[in-house]
Amino acid sequence: MKRISRTKTFRYGVAIAIFVFSTALLAVGQSPMPFLQKIEVKTGNSSQVTPNPTPTPLVKRTGSSSSTATRTSVAALSGVNIPGYSGVLIEGINGGTLIDNNSNQHFNPASNVKIATAYAVLKTFGPNFRFPTNVWTDGQVDESTGTLYGNIYVSGRDPMFNYEHAVLIASELNRLGIKQITGDVIVTSDFVMNFSSSTSRSASSLTRTLNFENRPASAKKAWNNYLLNSKKLGKVNTFASVEVLGKSYVQSVPNTAKLLFTHESAPMRAIVKATLIFSNNFLSEKLGSMLGGHYAVARIVHLNANVPPQEFRLASSSGLGQNRVTPRAMMQLLRALKKDLKQYGMTYADIMPVAGVDRGTLEGRFDETFSRGSVVGKTGTLRRTDRGVSTLCGEIHTRNGKFLFVIFNQRGGVGRFRSFQNYFVSLVQGTMGGAVPMDYEHVPIDLKLATSRISYPGAR
Repeated sequence: MKRISRTKTFRYGVAIAIFVFSTALLAVGQSPMPFLQKIEVKTGNSSQVTPNPTPTPLVKRTGSSSSTATRTSVAALSGVNIPGYSGVLIEGINGGTLIDNNSNQHFNPASNVKIATAYAVLKTFGPNFRFPTNVWTDGQVDESTGTLYGNIYVSGRDPMFNYEHAVLIASELNRLGIKQITGDVIVTSDFVMNFSSSTSRSASSLTRTLNFENRPASAKKAWNNYLLNSKKLGKVNTFASVEVLGKSYVQSVPNTAKLLFTHESAPMRAIVKATLIFSNNFLSEKLGSMLGGHYAVARIVHLNANVPPQEFRLASSSGLGQNRVTPRAMMQLLRALKKDLKQYGMTYADIMPVAGVDRGTLEGRFDETFSRGSVVGKTGTLRRTDRGVSTLCGEIHTRNGKFLFVIFNQRGGVGRFRSFQNYFVSLVQGTMGGAVPMDYEHVPIDLKLATSRISYPGAR
């Protein structure tokens, strides 16, 4: 027993000696944290944010990201754990970087692609463009019986043409004295109705909706809502109806047909707003196809927003599929779009959802009393593609100025990504003095879309 006690005592002594010796060596060889740098915290107006901040000491990698550092000029943002494979870029409205994480890496922007499509169509058509849907005939009207002996032809490519617009056409035919058509209802190959991808089904829906007796209940409801929103209740025939004795099919308009009138859609700005607040894939793809498809949309961005082609590659006009965009390129697009909107006397809020105010994808986010109306932007969601994608970009309003932001989260759960986005944007606002509602007069989207109208040949 004495021998064992002596052995234990010897071992404890050796261990203590080694510990003391090692501590001494560490103290001699350690330098006073040579890799840490001071974080220069900026407050005040966003235009004063340091354009090229230095790397901060509390850098955290972003999940499976390949990035090596996060650059930020605000200490509170430096230690945030960014989930998934992610890219974050926030800049002052007049320039200067607030935070930069992986801004030169490629991500799937999901429905943030719709911002590019909106930019391209506004650049091409302008915000006040209206899609014409022309109504033609090759027959003659017997005014004594209200009968059109012949066919009517409908041509147009309005992606927002719906039930209420079909009833409006019936109302206008009634105003011309037409209650019955002996021939057929013929539409051209680019005509769509009720967001249908089938032209033949659209033709059938149009024909059925013209007749009050065959009109679906949903069409009657849409018509009544249109009358209320357009303030035309009592000014047009509530029970407009045209009986069609023939069939419906797809064909081009013959040269001998005479133009009766034109239905003009709501302005492009309203259609773009509807596309972005609801993130409508059908509308976005249709708008993109009018330019030549996703390749044309990307090309317009490359040439007009000065975005390098290698940083902005599209596979669709809606965000479906495997698109590839860097946060830096998206930021450049946001700035180009903002500049163009200003020329039209518009802001982001005229085409994007205002969080907590507008209906749509941002309706239930940033909707607390203190933050409602302080964020305007575009969401993006892909639950399966690229192992899960959630994105958000736009403009943040704070007491210390406005900031443009891009957040691309990839390879993870959409719910977790959205929670991070909500937290992080609120954190940015908190570090910049708090959230401030933007100057925004909310007009329900149904009112914006209820501004379609009828025009006649030669009318000004």
